[in-house]
Amino acid sequence: MVDVDSAMHASAYSGKRRGRKSEQEKQEEKQSRVLEPFDPVEHAKKETADAYSMWIVIFYGLAVAAFLRFWLMPTMTEPSRALWLLPMLLMAAIPSLHKLIVPSDYYDMYTAGNWFRACFLYLFTWLALSFIVANPPLADVAAPALAGGLDIEETEGIESIKWKGGELTIELNQDDASIVLGMGVRDNIDVESANMTLTIWKGNSQVEENTMIHFESVPVGTLTDAMDTFDEVNGSWSRGQLRNTLTRDYIGPKVAPLSTDYGLAWDLGQLGPGEYNVQITLVEDGAPWKGGLNIWSATYKLDISQVG
Repeated sequence: MVDVDSAMHASAYSGKRRGRKSEQEKQEEKQSRVLEPFDPVEHAKKETADAYSMWIVIFYGLAVAAFLRFWLMPTMTEPSRALWLLPMLLMAAIPSLHKLIVPSDYYDMYTAGNWFRACFLYLFTWLALSFIVANPPLADVAAPALAGGLDIEETEGIESIKWKGGELTIELNQDDASIVLGMGVRDNIDVESANMTLTIWKGNSQVEENTMIHFESVPVGTLTDAMDTFDEVNGSWSRGQLRNTLTRDYIGPKVAPLSTDYGLAWDLGQLGPGEYNVQITLVEDGAPWKGGLNIWSATYKLDISQVG
């Protein structure tokens, strides 16, 4: 325990120790209390230089995004590394561009910090504008695709089902089962105008006698029979419903969860154990690629086995 008198003596002694400062420390403390002079003319000049830089970088990012969208991309048939590598390399031209445009008395005020900020502003400007000019309504660079793979209707005789890596594994507890195959077609705009080619065959050989369904280049919007078959299933798909990750509410079947997905289904009849192949190609007219086509293709497998 420390009494009050001892604490006061210790405090007074500590204060005396802290009060002993060298002349150098006193001088530094005095200088730290002096405000730096403010030059409004120099400040205004610096603000003008920063404004020059900001607008140069914004217009530069716009020019690069427009160049890629309206000149480079129409010469390409699909996305490539040049679409992001070239804009990144063009950041090196930012100091030279400033030197060419900005008056010399303003340009001399720029430091490494200015170039760092200018590069980041250019990068985000280019990215934002690229999203605008490369997506509807100005362009459609994404090909249509299946929304959630494949699924089959819940029916008698199916013991279990598993969807993984583009393969639908179906286990039966009887010799065969009625299989209704479903899928959902998704695109960012005008999905009904996409042309669909579908082939379903049994076994490894895609010959006519093994082919179960085949049609070529049919607009998705005209496949009314397949849409009606999908609607008749009324959500009773074996893979179940998809939940919203935030609300945990069901939003739709996993095979086509969104209201904008085009659900299609075909009745394949009574199928027994064996391996079946489903080949799908979706093609649409889409700017800005050379030829104006967005193409997506995939081959899936149905592996049916009997377990009981």
